[in-house]
Amino acid sequence: MQRIRYGLTGLAFVFLMVLLGTAIIRSGDEPSANAGVNEAGSPSDPLAELGVAPGQGAENVVANNEAIPAQ
Repeated sequence: MQRIRYGLTGLAFVFLMVLLGTAIIRSGDEPSANAGVNEAGSPSDPLAELGVAPGQGAENVVANNEAIPAQ
């Protein structure tokens, strides 16, 4: 019974050490909280920059299509 207790205690210790090491390594890789904001102060959203934001209303689609000149 004592061997099982030592084994489980050692296993828990190793698990906690790996968890702590992972948390320390990942904290250095994370970008700052302001990394998603560009110089203009608006959040950078790739879909919005391309003009294909989800949930676009039918009025906006018609207005956008009329603004594009025919080729």
